[in-house]
Amino acid sequence: MKTFKSEKGFTLIELLVVVAIIGILVAIAIPQFANYKKQANDGKCQSDIHNLALAAESYYATNGEYPVSATGITSSATSAPLESSGFKVSPGTSLSFTNATTTFSATCYHSGGTKTFTWNTASGGLQ
Repeated sequence: MKTFKSEKGFTLIELLVVVAIIGILVAIAIPQFANYKKQANDGKCQSDIHNLALAAESYYATNGEYPVSATGITSSATSAPLESSGFKVSPGTSLSFTNATTTFSATCYHSGGTKTFTWNTASGGLQ
C-alpha cells in the first residue's frame, strides 16, 4: 500500500470539532432569535396602539367626537371610521377601544409578544 505525502483532507477529529462548534453556535442563536422575535412583535403592538391614537385624534379633529365602537379598529370593509384616517391593524394584533365621549382608552396585545400596552388619553397617553 502506497501513501502519498501530498494528499490533503480533513481528519475525522477535525470534522467532529467543527460540527460541535456549529452545534454550540446554533444552541446559542436559536433562543436569542426567539427573544428578538418577541421584542419585534411587542414593538409592532406598541406602534399599532400609537397609530390608533393618532387616527382617533384625527377622527376627533374632523368629526368633533371619537369613534363610538371598536368597528373602527377591526379594518372591516364598510364602517371603519379610523380606516379613513389611515389606520390598519397589523396581523396578530388584538386591540380593544373604549370611547368615553371626550377621552378614549385602548389596549393592545400581540399574539407573538409578551407585553400588553394601554393608551389612555385621560392619563396622558401610553401607559
